[in-house]
Amino acid sequence: MYDFIDRPVNSLDPGGRFLVWAMRSWVSAMSMRACPASVLGLGFARWRVIAGLQPFLRTMALFNRKGLETFHFCALGCNHVSEHEAIIISLLCSLHDDRPEVVTDTLGLLVEDDAIGDMIEALATLARVMETARILPTRGAWLPEPTPRAGSAG
Repeated sequence: MYDFIDRPVNSLDPGGRFLVWAMRSWVSAMSMRACPASVLGLGFARWRVIAGLQPFLRTMALFNRKGLETFHFCALGCNHVSEHEAIIISLLCSLHDDRPEVVTDTLGLLVEDDAIGDMIEALATLARVMETARILPTRGAWLPEPTPRAGSAG
C-alpha cells in the first residue's frame, strides 16, 4: 500500500491509472444509481481487459457489502491515490508477486471472513487478465511527473 498511497495518479504506470479510474468510476456509477458494468464496460474493452470486468465488479461489490470499514475513494478528477485505492492496487501486486499470505492477511483486516475466498478468486482472475493484457500494476513503476513548460503558470 505504501508504494501507492498519496502518489499522483499521473505518476502511476498504465495499469495503476486504469485501476484508479475503474474504482472511482464504479463508485460514481453506484452513487448515480447507474449500472457499473455499463459505465465501465467500454473502458475495460478499450484496455483489452473485458474478461476482468466481472471479477472487478465482484471485488468492488464484496468490499461494499462485506467490508469491515467504509472504503473511501477519491473523485475522478483527483490526482492523488487514496488509502483504499492504494490497498486494492497493492493486493493485485501481491498476488502477482506470489505473496498470497499477504493478500489473505490483508483481506482479513478488510472484509468479513466468509468473503475472503471469493475476494481472492476475483482478485486473482482480475490480476491474470491484466497481466495477459500487460497492464498489471507493478510496485515502483513510476512515470516522471510532468514538468511545467517555461512561461506557464503553475
